[in-house]
Amino acid sequence: MSLDDRVTLDPLSLGDTTTLGQFRVDLATDTWWWSPETYEMHGFEPGEVVPTTSLVLAHKHPEERDRVSDLLGKARRDGEPFSSMHRIMDARGRERVLVIVGQGRVEPGTGRVVELHGYFVDVTRPLREQAEHQARQDIAAAARSRGPIEQAKGIVGASLGVGTEQAFALLRRVSNDRNVRLRELALRVVDEGTRPHADRIRRVVSLLR
Repeated sequence: MSLDDRVTLDPLSLGDTTTLGQFRVDLATDTWWWSPETYEMHGFEPGEVVPTTSLVLAHKHPEERDRVSDLLGKARRDGEPFSSMHRIMDARGRERVLVIVGQGRVEPGTGRVVELHGYFVDVTRPLREQAEHQARQDIAAAARSRGPIEQAKGIVGASLGVGTEQAFALLRRVSNDRNVRLRELALRVVDEGTRPHADRIRRVVSLLR
């Protein structure tokens, strides 16, 4: 399986908002070559600095620097395809999330790994958009669940002659005791409490026993 088939498809599938840059490393001289896009995602103008392994690692987030160092060290030894998603701090102090994917080139005859080559993919924006989308979904779900719970608090309070805090405490205790989700219990209370029957209060009280 080629490098393109094995380790670049998943990062690139995040959409058109990703930025793709290339790199090569001459292991004998520790000389890196970066494409213009790779310079830019590290916060530099193309050609502004001379990329080295030390520079690459210096920009990794402190919590992930050792992991990336180990990854590159292993790739130098075995040349096998590798990939990693990690945070960096670019030259302007901005945190970015990059994926690095690559593999080694083996020298014919000696079997030595003489070069690493591959891609950097900036996935900062699509990951942020995914997180924002998930947050919106969570907020919407919370809003949907709040409706029946608030109604149930009012029904329980009116049925038992207690305040809303006591009503909510009772609903939560019953939910925990029966291992039933609070929203599901609230929906049952609302259903019983809004039925057009004279004994609806008794039904609500019975439901909470």
